[in-house]
Amino acid sequence: QLVASGGGLVQPGESLTLACTAPGFALDNYPIGWFRQAPGKEREGILCISVGERTTAYSDALKGRFTISRDYVENMVYLNLTNLRDEDTASYYCGVDNTLHCSGSVLRLVYWGQGTQVTVAS
Repeated sequence: QLVASGGGLVQPGESLTLACTAPGFALDNYPIGWFRQAPGKEREGILCISVGERTTAYSDALKGRFTISRDYVENMVYLNLTNLRDEDTASYYCGVDNTLHCSGSVLRLVYWGQGTQVTVAS
């Protein structure tokens, strides 16, 4: 399973970088997507990065403030969150797109495991 880390409590306007890792699993060979889920709300897709580092946004709403990247040496995928708002408070998860490309469907993300909590509050 993939493990997300790097969350925390931040104030509005601040930034965070989340990391996705999978011990013993080569993320380099798969498209990796991030999604988030707040209590009582549906899963919301954020961004996906292909093996060739092409990025796909699940929605345009988050595309401008959030970016995704890979580190092939460290076997990590990062999600950079900037200008955070209260409504960004949620648990963030990373998963493998089981279509083997960035399909744009959050339902295709599998192997997601432990998420990381991001709380934005004054």
